[in-house]
Amino acid sequence: MTNSDRTGLPEFLRSLFWDVDFNRLDWDAHREYIAGRILESGNWHAIRWLWTTWGDDALRAYLLSRKGRGLSPPQLRYWQVVLNLPSDEVDEWIARLKTGIWEKRISG
Repeated sequence: MTNSDRTGLPEFLRSLFWDVDFNRLDWDAHREYIAGRILESGNWHAIRWLWTTWGDDALRAYLLSRKGRGLSPPQLRYWQVVLNLPSDEVDEWIARLKTGIWEKRISG
């Protein structure tokens, strides 16, 4: 795993940031943006990198602060189990997803 000289991010993450200048990303300055993109679209290798880099506590705090936004119900359930997220909160996030505008549009 080689890091990009400018970003400090591993080169294998570059494809996740196709719409921005990867060379200008900085973990310290953009960590929440980077984490969100990895959690939403990253493969297991990218997620493991994030998890190892950030750790359980920071990842848990991030997910709680964002109330699970950007993640699918299966992703939310996964993180609920592995990070011991409060089930009542995750249930609420998932319920919110199911009653969102898109869900109403395709179901009725």
